[in-house]
Amino acid sequence: MRRERRIFTTAFKKQMVDLYHGGKPRADIIREYDLTPSAFAKWIRQSESTGSFKEKDNLSIEQKELAKLRKRNKQLEMENDIFKASGADNGTKIKVILANKHKYSISAMCRFLNIARSSVYYHPVKRDEDIEISNNIKNIFQQSRNNYGARKIKIELSKIDLVVSRRRIRRIMNELGLVSNYMVKQYKVTKTTCNNDLIDNVVNREFDREKSLDVVVSDLTYVNVLGKWNYVCLLIGLYNREIIGYSCGKHKTADLVKKAFTTVNRDINAIKIFHSDKGSEFKNKIIDEILTVFNIERSLSAKGCPYDNAVAEATYKVFKTEFAFNRVFNSFEELELELFDYINWFNNIRIHGSLNYMTPVEYRQMSL
Repeated sequence: MRRERRIFTTAFKKQMVDLYHGGKPRADIIREYDLTPSAFAKWIRQSESTGSFKEKDNLSIEQKELAKLRKRNKQLEMENDIFKASGADNGTKIKVILANKHKYSISAMCRFLNIARSSVYYHPVKRDEDIEISNNIKNIFQQSRNNYGARKIKIELSKIDLVVSRRRIRRIMNELGLVSNYMVKQYKVTKTTCNNDLIDNVVNREFDREKSLDVVVSDLTYVNVLGKWNYVCLLIGLYNREIIGYSCGKHKTADLVKKAFTTVNRDINAIKIFHSDKGSEFKNKIIDEILTVFNIERSLSAKGCPYDNAVAEATYKVFKTEFAFNRVFNSFEELELELFDYINWFNNIRIHGSLNYMTPVEYRQMSL
């Protein structure tokens, strides 16, 4: 039958050794106290060599060197594993420590990363106010169709009487995993055919206008419908960046621009200037007739100079980021419906930094 393992105190071990040194026979001590001969012999040896019964005090020189090397190797392995976190913020350091606590000593990692050990065990309790702010930030972000960053979320929070710093908003967004579409989208400029008409740039990069419909600018872009390019045309009022007309089609032609004019729900006679680039879709007989009928002056950007139509370019970057990028529509009908919904959201719900964080419709109505 296997003997049950027993734990002996240092005081007990010393008493047994003292009995032996006092003349009591080894065999009697082993029998009476139910000891194993090997364990008792080890205690006598430890007492005579170092006077200590602790294992670490009775190691040979070679064993001590080996233990030291193993400890140093473990230290180097730990430092190598967590070295990249040494220059990070405390939050990242704590995450690294917790991720490696099954491998290394927490105290050793804290010393190496120069962070208080208590901070690893500290877990802040979220107050009701923090929970409310987090929920509001999440709701605002989702209602923005995953587009708003900290700046615009701060404005929306102020509308419901919550004053929160952008830094805190960014921290909460990181905790909730909320990443704006603008953080991951990039676009390439594409080439297009152009005409060589010598029409002046009447707008002359004066994009801030004092009257609604004083200047309307336009451009075209493409979207993916079942693996094929379809096209979208937007008509944008410079005064309040409102999309006053829009269209989508399967071909990039003048008819697409004409269709956009037919959707304008404002007084088209109030438009003074129509500005676009020199794409052949804009300078042709069909568009010339529309401009002539409504007495609208034409203005064209210089060849190969997108800065002359900067507002349209910027609006299309917003449109591609928020509506079209990395998205495949299942049908042309789906594209039409989604475009209608987006234009309504863009004009009536989405706040714009250039409009003092008002929507285009709010900004226009404020001036009435």
